[in-house]
This record gives sequence, C-alpha cells and structure tokens, in this order.
Amino acid sequence: MKVKILIFLFFSLISVETKSVFCKDIYSSNSIDKNSPITLNEIINKVENRYTNSGFSALFFQESTLKAMDITDTASGKIFIKRPGKMRWEYEKPENQIIITDAENLWIYRPADNQVMIGNAVNYFGDGKGGSFLSDIKLIEKNFKITFEKTDPNHNYILKLIPNEKKYDLSEIYLSISNINFDIVQIVTYNSYGDETRIQLKQLEFGQNFDDTMFSFKIPQGADIVELEE
Repeated sequence: MKVKILIFLFFSLISVETKSVFCKDIYSSNSIDKNSPITLNEIINKVENRYTNSGFSALFFQESTLKAMDITDTASGKIFIKRPGKMRWEYEKPENQIIITDAENLWIYRPADNQVMIGNAVNYFGDGKGGSFLSDIKLIEKNFKITFEKTDPNHNYILKLIPNEKKYDLSEIYLSISNINFDIVQIVTYNSYGDETRIQLKQLEFGQNFDDTMFSFKIPQGADIVELEE
C-alpha cells in the first residue's frame, strides 16, 4: 500500500500537460508588496537562472497524505536532475526504490520484489519532453498562472501555481523559494481530492554534469516487468 501511495502522489506532483501562457503580475506594480524591493518577475527570473544549468542533486524528504483514507506516509532519498527532462529519484526510506526517466522512457524499480514498472515518460511527465518543472524550470512559465502568496517564518518566498488547464490529479502547487540563493526548498502539491504531497529539498548542489547512463536502466535478469497504463 505504501509504495502505491508514494508512486501515485509522485506522479500527481510532476504530471502536468498544459500549453497556455501564464500571468506573472500579482499587482499592477508587479511588486510582492508595497515595501518589497523585489517583484514576482524578478523572483521567477532568478529561479530560472539558478536552475538553467547542466544539472543538480539534492536530498529529499517526502510526506504524502491521502485525505479520503486518512493515510500519511513519509519517504526520503536523493534526487538527481539533468535538463531537459532527465530525472533519477533514489528512495532510501521506507524501502529502496528507484524512479528513472531519460525524458522518453520511465522505469520504476523495486529491488526487494525484483519488479520493474515501465512506461512512456511523456504520458506521465507531460509536454512532449518528459520533464517536470524541476528538470526544465521554464515549463512553469508555459503551464501555470503564478501568484505570490506570502513569506514564511524563514523569509522564504511562497509562490502559488495554478495549472492553466484544470486537472483532477493536480489543482495547485506551492513553491517555497529561498530569499538568499533562490533555491526551491519545498514543493507542496494538492489534487482535486485534497490529497497532499510535501517535498523538502536540502543540500542542493548545482552545476553537476551527470553522465546520461544515470538516467537509463537495464532491467535485471528474471525481473517481473509491469507495464504502466497510459
């Protein structure tokens, strides 16, 4: 049950397929508030500049809640990103699991069961390249209406992202962005059922040029292969 919940909410986080243009302005002055020296456009530009490099890695801590079932699960591990569209999520807790995409193919490997789930990355990660906004940060400009919500107790900027095209599996995303280096330090997503996925990112390391072999997967001999439905 836990593995299925984590996979479901993982896909809820990153499967968005929209093509409309987003609105950057919150106020007519485009400022965060009357006393702020920075605008929403400037925040987004700084985030894009931060993430438009060869790749990055981070530790992640995930909490997923299915509201109707009143179930909350936690997980943690490490993520590796290479733009555009390549991702590798190595889950270490509660059990080992790897989610890999090379922007075209998707593999989910569960070593304990020697099971590999395979699918088309485009169908799950959207928009033709198979990349979420983490693997191609400029996608947020195409896919969401973005507004400023508030600053949190750590003075991080909280941005609210609403998909331009309504989806049952994703209704809104909240990004917590460092006001110092403009790292995305937390991602909170909700779907239309009120389910929540909260991912904290720590120890981000940018400028990494990962080999493409990190984002491909050789199916182990004798593995049980399950094809994901489109």
